[in-house]
This record gives sequence, C-alpha cells and structure tokens, in this order.
Amino acid sequence: MLMPRLIHKLTLLFLFLSLTTATITQQFKEAPQFYNSPDCHSIDQDGMDSDSETDGDKTIFCSGHAVHVAMTLDTAYIRGSMAAILSVLQHTSCPQNIAFHFVASASANTSLLRATISSSFPYLNFRVYTFDDSSVSRLISTSIRSALDCPLNYARSYLANIIPLCVRRVVYLDSDLVLVDDIAKLAATPLGEQSVLAAPEYCNANFTSYFTPTFWSNPSLSLTFADRKPCYFNTGVMVIDLDRWREGDYTTKIEEWMELQKRIRIYELGSLPPFMLVFAGDIVPVDHRWNQHGLGGDNFKGLCRDLHPGPASLLHWSGKGKPWARLDANRPCPLDALWAPYDLLQTPFTLDC
Repeated sequence: MLMPRLIHKLTLLFLFLSLTTATITQQFKEAPQFYNSPDCHSIDQDGMDSDSETDGDKTIFCSGHAVHVAMTLDTAYIRGSMAAILSVLQHTSCPQNIAFHFVASASANTSLLRATISSSFPYLNFRVYTFDDSSVSRLISTSIRSALDCPLNYARSYLANIIPLCVRRVVYLDSDLVLVDDIAKLAATPLGEQSVLAAPEYCNANFTSYFTPTFWSNPSLSLTFADRKPCYFNTGVMVIDLDRWREGDYTTKIEEWMELQKRIRIYELGSLPPFMLVFAGDIVPVDHRWNQHGLGGDNFKGLCRDLHPGPASLLHWSGKGKPWARLDANRPCPLDALWAPYDLLQTPFTLDC
C-alpha cells in the first residue's frame, strides 16, 4: 500500500513543479530562418561606414531602406511579442531588412528578455532599449483597467527620444497582434508633407465618449478640436515620422495633457486619450485592414468579437482578453485559432522526435 501512495505523491509533485516552472519561466521554440527574396534591397550596399561602428550589424539600424519596427517588451506579454515577431517575418518579402527596436522597462531583466528573443530568433536584427519608468509614472492617472496604467504602455510617446536619431520612420506595433500581410506595405504609407503619423481611423465610433463631461463642458478644453474633424484611432498600430515628431516636440505636448489630467479628470482610458488630444483629426488615415482591432473583446465582460467587414492584413487582440490566456484556459474565442499558429511556446509535454 505504501508504494502506490508514494508514487501517487511523486506524480502530483512532478505535475505541480512542471506547471509552476511553465508559469514562471516560459520556454519558446526556435523559429525558422527567413530569407530575402531576390529583389530586396541589400542593406550592405547602403554605403555606410560600418568600420566606425562598434558592431557590424549597426548598418541596418540606421538604414533608410530597412523597415523599422518598434515594440515594447516585458515578461507579461512576451508570448504575444514572440508571435507578433514571427508573423512579421513570415509574411514579409524582405525579412532580413526588418530592424526591430524593443523598448523594455528599466526595472525589467533586459538580459533575460534579450536572451529569450535571441534563442527563438537567432538571426533577428534587433536591439533592446531601456525606458525610464520614472519619466512617466508621476503623470499616470488611474484608468478603467489597471493593466492600462503600466508605465510601459506610455513608452510609445517617448519613441523619438529612445530610438537613435538616425531612425527617421518607424512602425509601432502592440504585442497582442499578428500580421498576415507584408509589413513593408504599411511602412511605406505616404505621410505627405506635414503629417507626423498614420493609423486606421474609425469615424463611426463615438469620439465624445473618450473624454469626460468635464472636458466637453469647458470651452477652453473642448475647443482643442475646433479646427479639426477628430476620429477615434487605435494607437496599437501606427506609422510615425520620428523626425517630425522630434521637430514638433510632441512628447512634451502629450505630457502637458497628462499633467492637466492629474489636476482635472478629462478622460478615463490610459495612454490613448492624450494621443487623440494631440493628433486626432490630423493623422493620415490607413485602410482598416491594417488594424482589425478589438478581438480581445469588451473591457468589462471579455466577450468574443468578430472581424470587421472587409479584408484583413493585421489582427489585433486589443481589449481585455488575450488569445494565449484564453487558449490556456481552454476557453478560446473562435478567432483565437488565427493567432495559435504563431505561438512559439514550448509546452512541458512536447516531445522532440
């Protein structure tokens, strides 16, 4: 009788340790290596003086022929980030011409994050930059969802200060999305002679709901939009001209609205309203196919969502529900099946053949 009980206890202990380890330290599979098609521009021929750099791969990080992608990076969303990276590489014609700029919190273990990316994408062109949380923490006001109050959510407002000056344009992507089209098409969005950023607009949304009655009842505040036709846009997918951003000092403009929010509550939803206060009505609209957003469901109930009408080039699980969490809980929404093929998580029960 003693032996079966001992075996049972050891089995339970093994399962507990396996599940605990999987939760604390996620292991990811190595992604395939992706190569440029024959007609891709050779970054090595850009004529840059690589001998003056400390590392040989810096050429691509200042190349105007590269597609520069910026994303935030943290342990909570690392699984989503890995899927997003894989989707970008898998669907672009020139994967070797993609330069990833990852922004991590200064309090994060950047060495671990860097090693995790490198182990799954040994040939990826990427850099990890640290973001000083204290630069924005004092400005953050509580919102309707605590996850939105994370300082790293505001890093997109500081990209022009974080990414090297030689990078003139960047595509910003959230970590809860996958691309099913070539990101080079999105990166090539014309910004005209003055626009700072481009993003899909949603003019059917109730724009007034993103700001409080206090905002709209104060003429000095509501007149902010007097000369514009503002529409809601999702900041999880943006094409940004960093040179124009720097010239216009737009980080300071966003911070000024956040400082006002600390004194007078003029919005409820984290980092999005300050962006809209500065840019809504003045952005270049992008086809909706480049941000099929809201797939994470309702912020309060987590309900499943359907795709918007029309074609899709990018699927975005913005909202409360994330596909990896719902898949792990065995309660996926139907569209989570579209995210699953990009999941690189190495489960503890996977057997190598």
